[in-house]
Amino acid sequence: MENFTFYNPTQLIFGKGQMEQLTKEVPKYGKKVLIVYGGGSIKKNGIYNKVIDYLKEVDADIYELSGVEPNPRLTTVHKGVEICKKEGIEFLLAVGGGSVIDCTKAIAAGAKLDGDIWEVITRKKAATEALPFGTVLTLAATGSEMNAGSVITNWETNEKYGWGSPAVFPKFSILDPENTFSVPRDQTIYGIVDMMTHVLEQYFHHTKNTALQDRMCESVLQTVIETAPQLLNDLENYDHRETILYNGTIALNGMLSMGYRGDWATHNIEHAVSAVYDIPHAGGLAILFPNWMKHNLDANVGRFKQLATRVFAVETEGKSDRDVALEGIEKLSAFWSSLGAPSTLVDYDIDDKNLDAIADKTLVYGEFGNFKKLNKEDVMSILRASL
Repeated sequence: MENFTFYNPTQLIFGKGQMEQLTKEVPKYGKKVLIVYGGGSIKKNGIYNKVIDYLKEVDADIYELSGVEPNPRLTTVHKGVEICKKEGIEFLLAVGGGSVIDCTKAIAAGAKLDGDIWEVITRKKAATEALPFGTVLTLAATGSEMNAGSVITNWETNEKYGWGSPAVFPKFSILDPENTFSVPRDQTIYGIVDMMTHVLEQYFHHTKNTALQDRMCESVLQTVIETAPQLLNDLENYDHRETILYNGTIALNGMLSMGYRGDWATHNIEHAVSAVYDIPHAGGLAILFPNWMKHNLDANVGRFKQLATRVFAVETEGKSDRDVALEGIEKLSAFWSSLGAPSTLVDYDIDDKNLDAIADKTLVYGEFGNFKKLNKEDVMSILRASL
């Protein structure tokens, strides 16, 4: 293991009926509250009304920013920052999934910044402070409810980057599995793929003596693999929603990667793809990840073999390590396909005409990936294999 310091100040409030904790938590931070949410599904399923009622109980002055996109855009962040500065907002409340939370993080930091938040997102400035915010999570997927990361798209320049700062950990996050009952089947599938890729990004590293971390990652993957088909057959099953919701948080709250650094190259490639084509993030990951794995198999074939045997129960007798590893990759891809996830970029009507531009976007900060450094030729190979 490498030396490490673990820090995560987010208060996780988990379980049925926990939204009422808003009346206890919000008053700690102020009365002027900006609610941030997406396309309006929270109004259809009743979550919006519950949030408003709880905020009214504590006499909050309520402001709203709706319309956050699935790949949250810089223009929407700017709208939120403007509201915060104009109205003197004291606290933000993200009600939605990872995109809403990511947008809220950028707004919270931008509201305290002298300059444009895009300078932070593009690593020209650091966010050292932010308005306090909390979340009411409605989708199991990104883990943004308990980490300090965010991804924002600048649609005008077709750029999409991840960024982070200790200043943008949520103060609290409320996770009630019942709030995910109304998530449609396709979004449920995307969430499952997303959380699995978060674990896989962390799993692929070269650090020695990470036996416990490996087992933790494998346990999350096994639990999701066991639960996902059952959930998709019964979308309002509390136990299955609860299990998937908790796994999504654990997958990316920092606990799995203590003592080592994961890869994260596939996420970088997908960000470039969806910056150009605006496809669902997890859909892109389902397509790209198996091809990243095949491309980098020889970087540490033992690592891929371990995943294949421990998570996918691939038999080893009479097979080379490479054959075992490849079978594990095929089983992962087959599992995602069995859920209904896409397997090729053609599924999104993406051809080869913009691959060169996509590859260039992945390399804006130079070669990348902690498991194996990728150059443009590597990225092009992965993209072509994904068509």
